[in-house]
Amino acid sequence: MKSNLKINKNIVFIGMPGCGKTSIGREVAKRLSLSFYDIDDYIEKKTDKLIKEIFLDGEAYFRKLESEVIKEISENCPSVISTGGGSVKVSENMKVLQKHSIIIFINRPIEKIIEDINISTRPLLADDINHLYKLYEERYNLYKGYCDIEVLNDTDFKRVIDKIMELIEG
Repeated sequence: MKSNLKINKNIVFIGMPGCGKTSIGREVAKRLSLSFYDIDDYIEKKTDKLIKEIFLDGEAYFRKLESEVIKEISENCPSVISTGGGSVKVSENMKVLQKHSIIIFINRPIEKIIEDINISTRPLLADDINHLYKLYEERYNLYKGYCDIEVLNDTDFKRVIDKIMELIEG
């Protein structure tokens, strides 16, 4: 179901790895007839390397690339953007995104994330799934602080999308 809503801002999704940012972002972009950008996918295409390969050069190097890509993509307004889970750790990223965006925190219970994700593709989780709890504690207040809207992703996909569309349109 397409929306007739005219959006003049980016719709940006933040949240933990595996919370649904990319799947939700793609569907929202489709409904709003906007371009969709996944920051991690964009970085992989731009560097011709997997995120886990980039992390071999260190998290600081990855965050630098991520910041460059966020600046570049945020210029394509309006669009829908799915950030990496750690994008909120760099305040400059969030300042760039806040300028022309509605920021939506996809809050998904950790237990649901663990049920759903493939940790082998997640560099910060590959060694120990319990690291997810540490990341959650480290980032939760950042997600809450930077978001304009918080959506709990603990129900079926369609309901979550419908709720987001209702909040955007409202």
